[in-house]
Amino acid sequence: MELHTIKPARGARKPTTRKGRGLGSGLGKTSGRGHKGQKSRSGSGGKVGFEGGQKPLIQRIPKRGFYNKWGKELVEVNVAALNKFESGATVTADELKKAGIIKSIKDGVKILGKGNLDKSLTVQVHAFSKSAAEKIAAAGGKAEVI
Repeated sequence: MELHTIKPARGARKPTTRKGRGLGSGLGKTSGRGHKGQKSRSGSGGKVGFEGGQKPLIQRIPKRGFYNKWGKELVEVNVAALNKFESGATVTADELKKAGIIKSIKDGVKILGKGNLDKSLTVQVHAFSKSAAEKIAAAGGKAEVI
């Protein structure tokens, strides 16, 4: 067997139907649409989800929840993760990303108070929890909101 002798299996390839090409084709004149009526006209099909006057499914099913389009999505980092930095360093959102602690900055970074901090750091991010700010200050660092 060689590449130039290979053929597709029988019945695997069907010729395309050419509609409206004469009576002998079997799909001439009305091209399989029948006579008159909405579905015989061009542009028929209606709106997506239209159910002939019945209440559409998307409107019948119950809805839950709320999406705040003005809400900010903050990336959360615990105080314990900041021990990765050298003592006396300035920690920013970009530094957290470079260190691999966060994947993306999104709308901002918030430091939370889980864990302990052993080093004095200057942390400059978008938000702090009360306990996180206290732990940073207790370790001799500064918590600055940008």
